[in-house]
Amino acid sequence: MSVADWAVLLTAAAAAGWVDAVVGGGGLITLPALFLVLPGLPPQTGLGTNKISAFCGTSAAAVTFARKVPMRWKVLIPGAVIAAVAAGCGSAAVALIDKKYFIPVVMVVLIGVAIFVTLRPSIGVTMATHPPTRRKTILVVALAAGLIGCYDGILGPGTGTFLIITFATLLGTEFVRAAAMAKVINCGSNFGSLVFLAGTGHVLWALGLSMAVLNVAGSVVGSRMALARGAGFVRAVLLIVVVAMVIRLGWQQFA
Repeated sequence: MSVADWAVLLTAAAAAGWVDAVVGGGGLITLPALFLVLPGLPPQTGLGTNKISAFCGTSAAAVTFARKVPMRWKVLIPGAVIAAVAAGCGSAAVALIDKKYFIPVVMVVLIGVAIFVTLRPSIGVTMATHPPTRRKTILVVALAAGLIGCYDGILGPGTGTFLIITFATLLGTEFVRAAAMAKVINCGSNFGSLVFLAGTGHVLWALGLSMAVLNVAGSVVGSRMALARGAGFVRAVLLIVVVAMVIRLGWQQFA
């Protein structure tokens, strides 16, 4: 690759880290950049290489959030394990799924998310008056980790966004705390998918690790901004990213 190619990919990795730390969806930046610079790259190798930087970035964001936001580790760590297993299974099933039908479903869900967040401005901005029971929290985290983790292994973009919306809606968690929880679960799903893809030889390690350095830097900056600016900032960025995801997936599907 040329110096310009490296500059494009490293810049994309930093931007993706920032977006991922705030609301998720960084894969919409890095994956197109990888396929633009390396047009002959097999899709699974692109996903595997991206998972290195994604895993490092979400881990850095999780650590940054954990220093400021109380975390229910006894619930989140098992959730991350469930997400890792589910994502590994999702990555193994990629070849069996026709994305021609899968991507439109994801687009419809994203449009629904955008409409829901727009019409319900209180969602994610304030904590629920009555906190959820431990049993409900465990159930929601486990189901989200399993279902969304599997999606992360199959396709990926928007995983953090779906987790944030799930925790904010079903647990009444404000967006900053939901983002912190999402990072832990997303670490698990990224790890599970990475293990499978690396085990099948679909990772460019030198490139992935180089992108990881910039992704971590972007993640730390993004998580600090989310903590400093609060739920309103996260909500605004979330809506922008969801719209961008719909446009990007629509272009990929129908262009």
